[in-house]
Amino acid sequence: MNDSTSPASPKAEADSPDLVQVMLGECSPADADAVFEVLGTHFTSDRADVVPHRDEGPRPAAWTGSFCVDHAPGEVAGVLLSGPVTAELQGGPVAVERLRKTLAAAFSVEAAGTSAGDQEVDVQLRLTNA
Repeated sequence: MNDSTSPASPKAEADSPDLVQVMLGECSPADADAVFEVLGTHFTSDRADVVPHRDEGPRPAAWTGSFCVDHAPGEVAGVLLSGPVTAELQGGPVAVERLRKTLAAAFSVEAAGTSAGDQEVDVQLRLTNA
């Protein structure tokens, strides 16, 4: 369940250091949904529906969501994926690290790249079964 002390909508906190933008790609819709379900269980999200948001074009499909990562979650259950998932996390350093740790509790996580600015980091991860 979402933490009831979290803001009602991450969109309302667009400049918040707790807001993390997540983009998933190179995976099936079911795997994208599984990843977003794990995150949505622990953090408030803009993802009101179950079906992943799709941004399709000449590139492979990508799914996006925003999460308010204003706390460290409790226990996170492992989840099975049908294949690897590429995840890009963008936001404040503390919130991105909390979200990365949440993903690492549910999946095997391999860092694929990181770039950091003054107040924001961008982390690329590869998620597979734990």
